[in-house]
Amino acid sequence: MRLRRLPVVAVALAAAVSLVACGGQREPAGSGSANGGRLTIATGNTTGVYYQLGGALASVISAKVSGYRATASETGASVQNIQGLVAGNYDIAFSLGDSAADAVKGENSFKSKQDVVALTRLYNNYTQVAVRTSAGINSIADLKGKRVSTGSPNSGTEVIARRLLEAAGLDPAKDVTAQRLGLPESVDAMKSGSIDALVWSGGLPTGGITDLTTSMGKGVKLLPIADLLPKMQGKYGSVYSQAPIPAATYKQPADVATIIVPNVLLVRKDMKDELAEQLTKVIYDNKDALVAVNAAAKGITLENADKTDPVPLHPGAKKAIDGLR
Repeated sequence: MRLRRLPVVAVALAAAVSLVACGGQREPAGSGSANGGRLTIATGNTTGVYYQLGGALASVISAKVSGYRATASETGASVQNIQGLVAGNYDIAFSLGDSAADAVKGENSFKSKQDVVALTRLYNNYTQVAVRTSAGINSIADLKGKRVSTGSPNSGTEVIARRLLEAAGLDPAKDVTAQRLGLPESVDAMKSGSIDALVWSGGLPTGGITDLTTSMGKGVKLLPIADLLPKMQGKYGSVYSQAPIPAATYKQPADVATIIVPNVLLVRKDMKDELAEQLTKVIYDNKDALVAVNAAAKGITLENADKTDPVPLHPGAKKAIDGLR
């Protein structure tokens, strides 16, 4: 079946993101029924793609899923999102695929198996390592002794940052001066010179990285890190792969070879099938509205929608995906 699209006013939805994507206080979580209520979406840092697309998704859900009002909350991202989802603080959560895999297996940041399932696979996150040109950093190994932002506490960025450092033979706790900063704070610290490098995992383009590369010009560069992929795959599997950050994305002199990981949209296992089906359909029926907010949403495809392994796909989501294909 061909992908269907409902009429949307993309410009209006894009303008509404700043109103719907709100950090701080949230309303009570939805009951998970298909009869209406409130739904809260766990996103990420304010200058990241999760936050932008989470706000757009909340607008689409509120407009297109009868009886529901959705809001998006600023968070520290993946690990925190999953913890909050399981605790009932959120109804829908953006997550990196590696963090979600850890959750369902009960590994690393998660001491037990978490009852989360996927609505769909999303776009890929690109690991973006920005360094001050004057710091003499040309590889992850060169971060030894440097001041490095490894991302917000309990974020997917922090997970990947630590794994990269370990793959390069560094101890994240001893060999770098780690700063656990969100992306806005990391960008400010780079501009002020209080850190030498930052690690960020996000879609392309990420607003905060655009701000950094525009503001600092040749004073900052993106580090190629694909040489560490074999070690990452050897320890963590095929959830990691390689792709270039195109030069035009941040007006760099050349493409930058990096490590990517897919994103998934998660819900609790007990969400009613009908609601999961409605939510999954609304993503694909209104994909243009998401793309209008951030081009990373172009990577959300029906071809890859059910490729969420080892995270199980919700039965209602599977029904929606099969019906849309």
